Amino acid sequence: MSTSNSSDHVQDRQPLRLSISARPGRDPLDGGWWPQSRDLTVELPDLISHFPNGHGRVVRAVYSPPDWDGHERRVPLPLPRGYVKVGSFPKDDTHVIDLLMTGSKRLRLLVVPPGAEDGDAAVTAASTVGNTRSAADLLGIA
Repeated sequence: MSTSNSSDHVQDRQPLRLSISARPGRDPLDGGWWPQSRDLTVELPDLISHFPNGHGRVVRAVYSPPDWDGHERRVPLPLPRGYVKVGSFPKDDTHVIDLLMTGSKRLRLLVVPPGAEDGDAAVTAASTVGNTRSAADLLGIA
């Protein structure tokens, strides 16, 4: 019988699939993220650890519960960072995650479901300056 542990899962990671708008804060979505699984305790640390410079540091995340397995209140980060606090939207705001950054900046990202066939197109559209389409519309579920 073969088993795997979380460290094996982390070693098999692909590069981060993320695109941020050149002008965040001006459109309904500031970018798009296509995680590799529905495990927030794996995906959020990967996102935070590889987040592009110039936007500040992620200090909190607010997620849509239907997008993730489990419902966390804090997620461990690689040392020496400790944890990041997380919460969920009070309403079902599926396929969006808000990242609260240092300096009170907020980034709203489309979350493309891990099994999506063409997530790259949705990630690109979500980060295009002037995009006014909703997360549901970009994913074809509106």
